[in-house]
Amino acid sequence: MLAFEKKTLAFIKRHGLLERGDKVCAAVSGGPDSMALIHFLANRSRQFGIEVAAVHVDHMLRGEESKKDLEYVRSYCEKNNIPFFFTSIDIRQKIKLDKKGMQETAREYRYLFFAEVMKQWGANKLAVGQHADDQMETILMRLARGSSGKARAGIRAARPFSEGMIIRPLLGATKEQVEAYCDFHELKPRKDPSNERPDYTRNRYRLEILPVLKKENERVHEHFQRFSEDILEDEAFLEKLAKQQLAKVSEKAEREIRVRIPAFLNMPLPLQRRGIHLILSYLYKKNIDMITSRHVSSIGRLFKGENPSGKLDLPLGLHVIRSYETCLFTFEEEERPTEYHYDLQEGEEIFIPGHFAIQLKKDNMPIRPEDDYIQLDPSAVTLPLIVRTRVPGDRMTLKGMGGNRKIKDIFIDEKIPLEKRDSWPIIADASGRILWIPGVKKSCFDLSPKMDGSYYICIAKQPGRQQSQ
Repeated sequence: MLAFEKKTLAFIKRHGLLERGDKVCAAVSGGPDSMALIHFLANRSRQFGIEVAAVHVDHMLRGEESKKDLEYVRSYCEKNNIPFFFTSIDIRQKIKLDKKGMQETAREYRYLFFAEVMKQWGANKLAVGQHADDQMETILMRLARGSSGKARAGIRAARPFSEGMIIRPLLGATKEQVEAYCDFHELKPRKDPSNERPDYTRNRYRLEILPVLKKENERVHEHFQRFSEDILEDEAFLEKLAKQQLAKVSEKAEREIRVRIPAFLNMPLPLQRRGIHLILSYLYKKNIDMITSRHVSSIGRLFKGENPSGKLDLPLGLHVIRSYETCLFTFEEEERPTEYHYDLQEGEEIFIPGHFAIQLKKDNMPIRPEDDYIQLDPSAVTLPLIVRTRVPGDRMTLKGMGGNRKIKDIFIDEKIPLEKRDSWPIIADASGRILWIPGVKKSCFDLSPKMDGSYYICIAKQPGRQQSQ
């Protein structure tokens, strides 16, 4: 028995990749890996108790060579009575329409077709031909790029796909063993010359780095696979713990998650890192390959930094916004606050969206416990009152204190969220003196709790915060 067969049989058994009754679609490009895969599965289909079909996608990227690949695979399947499904997709045209990279676009449409065929044929598994060298290349590339968490594990032996699973039976065999198997069975697979060009990142790892590692240890691929499996097992355990803890310190919506920072930072550090990964995985719909350890570290620094406010912009338009003790992860674009300037006469009411309904009346009027208010001496203020947004240089003399303070500093002291400050109502009189910041601070013009005699009372209904004296 060839080394390829021993390694592949052992890998399938160890990971439980095949079960009796499975219907398996094998992705076959015509290259050595996929030809070894379809030959191995088809010739052992009775042993495994499975049915096997081949699926092929012509990406139309290499002209006549692409057509020859298709005809080669079709001919092989016809000679060996293997069901064959194929399609041709103009990937260059799809790139123009979708405005994505070639590799990403080709993969997306290839796997869409695979999913269609699985449903059509009733398959429950899709087998692809990635082998041990591919695993080494992937792990090295991701570590060099700064990937973290499960991404460091590289290629999984199996994962959910469509209504079934993707399986990778060849991960236990090296490229040399794959090619030896093809030579022994005279498969004469097709070769893609682009695989030998060093201008592709993966090819540089294949051509320049893997030979050095294999020279150091001919079984290095086994150590990489064990590393991959250890990472996945450890991550699964820690992720379970992180999920439990994260649920206690966050609120989740469709396109955003809000985290309570002090509670989050009480979690053990390994769970904090994985908690961030869980947040990103949820929001990115598990497609977080573009997220690196640099992004995760930046989020951690935002949580722990002394600056109470800050913002990070992550790939694909995800915003991470800290405001004091909360941090919002969201895809929603921030709306710039709208400036406003209203005159408020006696007996009138003004509604400020997202903040308060503000009324001005003379003498006594009902006040609810949850309402915030200021009591004013009619002889000390000039009507109309002005309800407006803040402007640079705004200052107010606080009740019970000498001197005046910048409105900006008052907002900071009272921990008003950064995104709310530019729309928060400021109450001034007609002469421009600032009388009150509803829900935040009162000025020296406030008479309360004195309630006798003639006075104006200005009430802010449904305040967002308790009044701070």
